[in-house]
Amino acid sequence: MAILPIVTYPAPILETVCQPVTVFDRKLTKLLNDMYDTMMAADGVGLAAPQIGIDQQIAIVDIGDRHGRIELINPIIVAQSGEQIGPEGCLSFPGLFGEVKRFQYVKVRAQNRRGRPFEIEATGFLARALQHEIDHLHGILFTSKVIRYYEEGEMDG
Repeated sequence: MAILPIVTYPAPILETVCQPVTVFDRKLTKLLNDMYDTMMAADGVGLAAPQIGIDQQIAIVDIGDRHGRIELINPIIVAQSGEQIGPEGCLSFPGLFGEVKRFQYVKVRAQNRRGRPFEIEATGFLARALQHEIDHLHGILFTSKVIRYYEEGEMDG
């Protein structure tokens, strides 16, 4: 396993619309495992391929709940409803946090590491994390959705 360097803003890859994954092989499996290790080492709850410099529709989310590690390949949001406003940060924007409006509920269709399709439904924080990572795959950064930025120390418990 490897901890990969995280790309930080303003790297152009972060605003790139990523390519769909078409090959599901050992290389993809290794990449998913490395992405997970990188995310955990950085104390993140999500990581998208462009954040490690890879132009592919791959994201990982793990908010520490019953779902555990969720691997999303070629994900699309197929249903959404409600509204929530809450804090977000991003590993590509170290130390930057802001309030972002997201859907309260989403249903996401994606493929797993073997290419098999699956759906996941989520509300609350998991829905927020899924939307944040899927945005990354379309070159959309959370900073474009921030209602207001938090001041230094405002996020500290």
